[in-house]
Amino acid sequence: MSENQDHQLNQVLGYWDLMSAAVGQIIGAGIMSLTGAAIAMTGKSVPIAFIISAVLVVLRAIPYVFINSTIRTNGGAYTIVQLLVNKKLGGFYTIIAILGNLSLAMYALSAADYLMGLIGAGNRMVIALIILTLFYVVNVVGIDMFAKVQNLLVILLVIALIIFTVFGLGEVDWAGMTTEGEWMTDGIMGLLSASSLLTFATGGATMIVSLAGEAKNPTKDIPSVIIVSTLFVAVLYAAVSCVAVGVLPLEQTAGQSLVNTARAVLPYPLYVFFILGGAECALASTLNNQLASSTKPILRATWDGWFPASWGKLNSHKVPVVYLTVLYVIGLLTILTGMDIDAIGSLVLLIGAVNEMITCWGLMNLEKVIPEEWANSKFHVSHGQLVLFTILAEAANVLNFWLNARGKSAALLIGNLIMAIASLAYSYARYNSGKVTGEVSYEKA
Repeated sequence: MSENQDHQLNQVLGYWDLMSAAVGQIIGAGIMSLTGAAIAMTGKSVPIAFIISAVLVVLRAIPYVFINSTIRTNGGAYTIVQLLVNKKLGGFYTIIAILGNLSLAMYALSAADYLMGLIGAGNRMVIALIILTLFYVVNVVGIDMFAKVQNLLVILLVIALIIFTVFGLGEVDWAGMTTEGEWMTDGIMGLLSASSLLTFATGGATMIVSLAGEAKNPTKDIPSVIIVSTLFVAVLYAAVSCVAVGVLPLEQTAGQSLVNTARAVLPYPLYVFFILGGAECALASTLNNQLASSTKPILRATWDGWFPASWGKLNSHKVPVVYLTVLYVIGLLTILTGMDIDAIGSLVLLIGAVNEMITCWGLMNLEKVIPEEWANSKFHVSHGQLVLFTILAEAANVLNFWLNARGKSAALLIGNLIMAIASLAYSYARYNSGKVTGEVSYEKA
């Protein structure tokens, strides 16, 4: 469908802008905040857990690669659900996506932890709020400012992680990596549970789908960026995690950030750079990207009638400032309530897994709904192969959901179920009210 002037975003993001957004989203999403939690779950086998998580992430990314090689999905995954699954689920998807932004607080709190570890003092809550506010302001200024800041952050964080890895690999006690009692400390289920948690670390590249409406060449760049960024970061993570578990005793790394290991392997000037250029930039880049990308599906849903039209107005920089502020408030309230980082990560994974499963099913309908565009895609495959890829991706989604839900409290699971039912009820009621348009926000390649 064509855009009217009031609904036109700035299409300025090139390949490397999208690459920095993807890499920044992946790296900050977990290596800095969840590695210690994964070590506590599976011990020194955490590098294997990272590899398994990367396989799950790649399988789950298949629908996004195929679909976004075919059309410009102006509303990201929201558009995929509307176009290829069921229009009545648009509101459900959007509400669940909004709730998923509880993770904004996780990035800000983790960034505060690393900074306090460097300076040895500070108020965690205050620092986290300052960091969240800073990137809220960056995104209010516009997508150009977001891209400039993101590119700088990603360059610094990649350099810092490479330095950490180069210095750290020489200090790894390779002979002790498989010590009895320290390898797979909770058996195969502990390894798989850690792998599920770490999909939050190796995943994230598909977030750039939400930036399709602001990309110069989305059908060419987005599929490539999803694949390349995921593989690049997976290799980097494998090396980083070897250092994380191979230098210090487990009791000093399990449940901890990478600060202790960095202090042990790096000269002090490089240690300072690792904290500021690595940990801080990694978490900041994820925070920055999520604020930029998460508003776009919500914005499209508003333009389609799922929410009051006044909420979807753009400021002079073409930024949906109302929804950007909503995300900021979600992060702010989560920080102020003092939720635990591990709890936030698990809650976000459970909420997000539902939307992942719904979005994945759209791949099955690709050749039926937009056959001409699909036939021209460079990723075009036969019907049988398309069915196979859909089954593989959906199986990875279901497995990931089950592993993450395993062991969670009944209260947490019931809370997720109540949110899902309430969101579904709103979606059907709003659609049946006649306020939702029949248009779908996509463009042919």
